[in-house]
Amino acid sequence: MHPEIFSIGPVTVYSFGVMLAIAFLASGNVVQRELGRKGLDPELASTFTLWAAVGGIVGSRVLSFLDDWRGFVADPLAFVFTGAGFVFYGGLIGGFLTVSYVIWRKGLPYWRVTDCIAPALAVGQAIGRIGCQLAGDGDWGVPTTLPWGMSFPHAIIGWEQWTKDAGLPIDVRVHPAPVYETIGYGLVFLILWRRRLTPHVDGYMLWMYLLLSGAVRFLVEFIRINPKLVWGLSEAQLISLAIMAIGAIQIWRSSEPTLVEAPASGRRES
Repeated sequence: MHPEIFSIGPVTVYSFGVMLAIAFLASGNVVQRELGRKGLDPELASTFTLWAAVGGIVGSRVLSFLDDWRGFVADPLAFVFTGAGFVFYGGLIGGFLTVSYVIWRKGLPYWRVTDCIAPALAVGQAIGRIGCQLAGDGDWGVPTTLPWGMSFPHAIIGWEQWTKDAGLPIDVRVHPAPVYETIGYGLVFLILWRRRLTPHVDGYMLWMYLLLSGAVRFLVEFIRINPKLVWGLSEAQLISLAIMAIGAIQIWRSSEPTLVEAPASGRRES
């Protein structure tokens, strides 16, 4: 675990920020390649990536405020400007809204564009979780005796307080949950990347992403330390169930496989 990569005078480069930047760059590259393959303007990838970053960061922070409203009200400025407290599903919703607005404003074929973005979301999540693991931003798992269990004594937030509240020693070993998510989302990306070349209706890739990524998060949450809300499930698990249901229903309704719509160039996809 290495929250800080290096410092030059007053400037500190944080591992989470670096991995977040890499995640957006990798995602943008995937979107660019897919836009070009589908006969759309690949230069739009930078626009989508920019607005996804803006909407994602704002959305993730807003949901973090709602999750810890007391902490936010007690010290709003500290809460807003801290480097921690990013909630993925808030970022997904925020980025979805901003990118959807851009697609609508430019009059683009909505579902075809979202199919270009779906694999990029998975690879971005996989890389972003590496940043979470390096930073130790509070998303570790429950104690474990497995050989790959880890301690997070230098975590940017929460480790000492969490171990104290749980009555655990400071060097307790826990599940490296972000590593599990990186592996899971990496597999989701590989599935989507292969599936994109087979015949499917527009929108199918997005529905597959929702179903598969939701399943990954739902399962990993069982060994994370997030509080349970209802039925023994956490907030993230409830959201995961919702997006999995949306994905499954839409896949069923699409009655795939069918021939995809021809790209703008007039050629059929292979």
